[in-house]
Amino acid sequence: MDTPVRPERRAVGQDETDRVNRGEWDRYSDEYQATHGPFLGDSGFVWSPEGTDESELRLLGDVSGADVLEIGCGAGQCSRWVLAHGGRPVGLDLSWRQLQHSRRIDDATGLVVPVVLGTGTRLPFADDSFDVVFSAFGALQFVAQEQVVVDEAARVMRPGGRFAFSITHPTRWMFQDDPSEAGLVADMSYWDRTPYVEVSEDTGRPTYVEHHRTIGDWVRALARAGFVLDDLVEPEWPPEHDRTWGGWSRTRGLLTPGTAIYVAHLPR
Repeated sequence: MDTPVRPERRAVGQDETDRVNRGEWDRYSDEYQATHGPFLGDSGFVWSPEGTDESELRLLGDVSGADVLEIGCGAGQCSRWVLAHGGRPVGLDLSWRQLQHSRRIDDATGLVVPVVLGTGTRLPFADDSFDVVFSAFGALQFVAQEQVVVDEAARVMRPGGRFAFSITHPTRWMFQDDPSEAGLVADMSYWDRTPYVEVSEDTGRPTYVEHHRTIGDWVRALARAGFVLDDLVEPEWPPEHDRTWGGWSRTRGLLTPGTAIYVAHLPR
């Protein structure tokens, strides 16, 4: 039985964020993979709940022969797509249970992705290790300081490398996480960056933490790290798509963006 939680807004640092969300993902991974695994595909690359597919957008460019890091890889579905397209991927996730699911899919598909337990704010890799770094809804909205994770991506990336990540569209912060029409009513400030925290009614302890940054915050973080912004993709809701995923739904998706995908590169 799920433990009831209450939402709060309060300051939370990175260490507490990591601890809380690691526990949440270790508990939730089985349900997540059972519910969303078929939609994601064992070796598929879906950027967002809208079903935005890397096979169509090619935001990473040609990954053949490239060293690729996925931050927040979950069960490695996107990294496995990179492997199938000739890249050399490494997946990183803070959840041990998610990485166990990655091993399960490795065994089922024969597409084996090396994975590492860790966080995007402390990447356990040497400087200039990768040609491509990406995150598909995997990590960046779960960091307390956006500059740290962007700087880390720049550090491990070779000159000319590409960095791409998808997050909940920053404008969604104004709305309740509700897929119905009620979720179309703005009741919070877009500029309020106070973290969203779910607290257990039984223990009073946080069980989930999410951080918010504005569109401009992310653009400035990329610029400070030396990146050049190439694109900001806001996927439209596909006419035939009728899948509800948390607060993402056709009702909301036809009227307001649910996802933002940033694409940038390091100059040579």
